[in-house]
Amino acid sequence: MFLNVLEKQVIPVLGLNLQKIIKKCSPPLLEKVQEIRLREGRPLMFCLARGDLMVDPRGEETNRREKAYLVNRQDMQNTLQSLSSYSLYAFEEELKNGYLTIPGGHRVGLAGKAVLNGGTIKLQKYITGINIRISREVLGAGEKVLKYLIREGEPRVYSTLVISPPQCGKTTLLRDLARLLSDGVERRDVSFRGVKIGVVDERSEIAGSFEGLPQNSIGLRTDVIDACPKSQGMMLMIRSMSPQVLVTDEIGSMEDALAIEEALKCGVAVIAAAHGSSRNEIRERPGLKRLMDQKVFKRLIILSNSRGVGTLEEVWDEGASHGGGKPRGRFV
Repeated sequence: MFLNVLEKQVIPVLGLNLQKIIKKCSPPLLEKVQEIRLREGRPLMFCLARGDLMVDPRGEETNRREKAYLVNRQDMQNTLQSLSSYSLYAFEEELKNGYLTIPGGHRVGLAGKAVLNGGTIKLQKYITGINIRISREVLGAGEKVLKYLIREGEPRVYSTLVISPPQCGKTTLLRDLARLLSDGVERRDVSFRGVKIGVVDERSEIAGSFEGLPQNSIGLRTDVIDACPKSQGMMLMIRSMSPQVLVTDEIGSMEDALAIEEALKCGVAVIAAAHGSSRNEIRERPGLKRLMDQKVFKRLIILSNSRGVGTLEEVWDEGASHGGGKPRGRFV
């Protein structure tokens, strides 16, 4: 299944020479690829859960730079030309954001020379770095923690913060929780009819929308605002679509914190994610510290990759109290 996704959605956006090399790679290797990294003048690299590796012209893994295939300017230009063919408008507009989304919900990051206008980034040119982050939809990823998020005896959801380092599965978990809470579930340990979900997808990674249409399974009662700043998108979603639960990724700024507080005042639960490895670490950012001090999130889920991507380390009831207090309880 995953190899079919690579073959039909990801490999075709690369320059022809790069396509030929990657098609030579063994299926077991390709199954593990999370990112394809292109850097002009440097080795073609794959990022896996265990780390990154270089690829030689025969499509084989190598740990010797002199044997690796070096990405050249023509490879970069051909790949950029292929990417721009999906939507010239989107390509020009999203260059300033540093990424764009291709069919399938895969995000392509771009790095080059920033062109400023009035102190803000207008676009990027001379692109010398491309990162294709492959979207992996894992249906069922949220089932293990779902029961902790639902209030017993009523169709309501606890506001929840998912905490994990980069590439440890927090977006995958958010996506599946949105689907489960939207569709509803009927299991021995949890019965939930389903509620209206609003996904505020600033980086197009949760729903993976392409031209406004979600490419991932996010539920039958879910609406999406794509490519909109979280703080603005949350308020817009509440005004326009009356969600019962907001889902958004990678919060941290004071603007995010204030928007989440406003959402709660409107009676809307929030399920969000933040970079970090522990409850204490995320407090180093003022916006998150504010939310934690106010006990906005009634559930904290901590992920890692200690036993593979998406390892569930802890689930906390009502988070931690600052200044040495103890959380009310730890489920996992």
